[in-house]
Amino acid sequence: MARMFRVLGFFTLVTGLMMYAGHMTDMALLFFAQTAMFVLLGYMKLTEKAYLLIFWAYMIVAFLGFTYYTFFEMEVF
Repeated sequence: MARMFRVLGFFTLVTGLMMYAGHMTDMALLFFAQTAMFVLLGYMKLTEKAYLLIFWAYMIVAFLGFTYYTFFEMEVF
């Protein structure tokens, strides 16, 4: 399970780099912060139950934050 958090860190890093290349700096910084969190959690050697609880908490916060950002903060072209 710890490896999956490192994999999530890799994918959030790639997504953050694509956001940065697309001139979406705020979103890129958000994904870079997620990358740091995932990589840090990946090396903490927690129990599988702890990793699952952290992941579900992350999913709830991330989806609520992303929904708020896309509805209220993102500019319409």
